[in-house]
Amino acid sequence: MPDIPRLVIAGVTSGVGKTTISAAFMYGLKKQGLVVQPFKVGPDFIDPSYHTYITGRESRNLDIWMMGYDGVLNSFHRACDGADVAVIEGVMGLFDGISGQGEQGSTGAIAKLLKAEVVLILDCSKAARSIAAIALGFQEFDKDLRIKGVVLNKVASDKHERLLKEAFEEKIQIPIIGLVRRDQSLKDIERHLGRIPTAELNSVAKSRQLTIAKSVSEQIQFDKFVQNWKLSSKATVDQRKLPAHMSGLRVAVALDESFNFYYADNLELLRENKIDLIYFSPLHDIELPKELDGLIIGGGFPEIMAKGLEKNRSMINSIKKSAENGLPILAECGGLMYLTRRLYENENEINKGCKLVGLIDAETQMGSQLTLNYTQANSNGSIVGQIESIKGHEFHYSKIINVPNDSNFAFDMKLGSGIVNNRDGFTVYNCLASYTHLHFSNKRLLRNLTASFRSYRRR
Repeated sequence: MPDIPRLVIAGVTSGVGKTTISAAFMYGLKKQGLVVQPFKVGPDFIDPSYHTYITGRESRNLDIWMMGYDGVLNSFHRACDGADVAVIEGVMGLFDGISGQGEQGSTGAIAKLLKAEVVLILDCSKAARSIAAIALGFQEFDKDLRIKGVVLNKVASDKHERLLKEAFEEKIQIPIIGLVRRDQSLKDIERHLGRIPTAELNSVAKSRQLTIAKSVSEQIQFDKFVQNWKLSSKATVDQRKLPAHMSGLRVAVALDESFNFYYADNLELLRENKIDLIYFSPLHDIELPKELDGLIIGGGFPEIMAKGLEKNRSMINSIKKSAENGLPILAECGGLMYLTRRLYENENEINKGCKLVGLIDAETQMGSQLTLNYTQANSNGSIVGQIESIKGHEFHYSKIINVPNDSNFAFDMKLGSGIVNNRDGFTVYNCLASYTHLHFSNKRLLRNLTASFRSYRRR
């Protein structure tokens, strides 16, 4: 593992400002002339897009459930090549994980695995002295964690700031390294799954992210960290890059405003397996790239651009024809939705909606209920092969309706909801379309998927 400082930005709960303050740390440390490698704890696609925009380096997900301890360490090691410091945004509260009885899946578990220092964020909008009690409780709950400082967020006034400082000086020794004033003008626009992915933002909206990060970073004391770490900037700010052309298998990857939920590690692992990734847009391009050995359509928000996707009939026909010819296709969540017959914007639509690919003989309906789970399933075949206890996650507001009784599924769910009746992963021709998002750190999964691409080429 690279011997560089690593800093976990953790919250006492969700909604305390982790993403904003993490971006501020990344921005501020980069302004110090340092090469910052960003990470996100847990299965999140949106927050990492902001990290990448701020730092100029691909943010990686670190998730012990899906990746295992070795997978997390390997991802961290690869990503930190050429970096001066790693900044890791946590998930939920510091100790929140899969169960109430252990730390698995928590930000704290990642912090201990990486031997990282922790900065704790507290929302001070509705308390003063009590905030110190909360910080003390977090300090005492797990003394193996290295909580090195706190950032007090949403401080209302000079008087409020004074009360907070007095409470900390009286009771605990954790230094306050940031006092961020309440400012409604810095609040970001959100949608049902959180922030809007940067792929959908125009140049003005992206510029605003830098303004927010800069404003908050000016209220954080970075000098202590930089001095204590005794850092010096690397000569280059570019990540290690793989060759643009591998002379291997050619796999198309859908990437545009509608489909942009991909783990950076998944794409890198495909390239390391000598797979050329050919990016295309189901929204804007007229057909798939030529001479393909596989197709991946990731998650995203096809419901936002559904009318545009519907109008692009030439792309729809290109995908459907390729599937009928046996092209291996992996479609996850938004990709699954796109491959169904029709997408309805809400539960009240009848005989409306947008007509989509129709490869999957079912329909998609948007709803108000969130499905959010880690998943575990036995795979009984398809392009990912037979794998016991394959792990992933699901995160969506849609549901698949009008599913025929004779539908074929690849996944028997042991944990999570899937599509219907504890089954997930429609299999049609050589296509696998699931709500489950998979992580390719599972070596057997990656090997089987690559073999499916290679087998198609040999036909």
